[in-house]
Amino acid sequence: MHQRCFPSRSRLVAILLMALASPAFVGNVDAQDYPVIENTEDRPDPWVINGCTIAPKTVCKNADLRFADLKDANLEDADLQGAVLSRADLRHANLQGANLKGANLDGARLEIAFMARADLSGATMKGANFTSARVAKADFSGADLTAASLENAMAKGARFIGARFINTDLQETKFYEADLSNAVFDGVRIRFAIFQDAFMEGCKGCPHDWQTGVAVWATDKSKWEPAEPAVKQ
Repeated sequence: MHQRCFPSRSRLVAILLMALASPAFVGNVDAQDYPVIENTEDRPDPWVINGCTIAPKTVCKNADLRFADLKDANLEDADLQGAVLSRADLRHANLQGANLKGANLDGARLEIAFMARADLSGATMKGANFTSARVAKADFSGADLTAASLENAMAKGARFIGARFINTDLQETKFYEADLSNAVFDGVRIRFAIFQDAFMEGCKGCPHDWQTGVAVWATDKSKWEPAEPAVKQ
């Protein structure tokens, strides 16, 4: 007479777990069953933050825009001189030609911001994130970029006269024809950064031997066109 063999308790538990995990038991679950929640609320019209109208050519000198959500904002040619924008979110914002002279942008997010011809002279940007920002011919003269990131930023023809780059991330930054005269480089990361035809006279810590050939501006002064300030005082 044959004895029946029953599976052990541990084997039964394993079989039960496999059954629960099977597609037939779980059902047809995909990513669409758990949609990402996004804020699709339209910006107010007019868009005003602390008395400052967020629009092209707005005049908001010394405005308090700390922690403001300004993603995708159009502030082209805006006058934000002396404004406090610390920790503000300016990702993808249009700041072309804007006057940010003496502004506080400490910790601000400016990834992929469009800032060609903007005047940021004398501004403080400690810890700000300019990753992939477009700052061609912008003026950063005298600016403090301590611990900031300009990784992969396009800074062709930009002015950084006397700017401070302390522990700044400059990996893959494009400094084509940039004016780095009297700037300070200390503890910076410059892996794959490009300094083609950059002007480095008086710069401390700059990679003066980066370019092996003769710079364009050294042979033809007419080709040296540093950035003009966005707003003339």
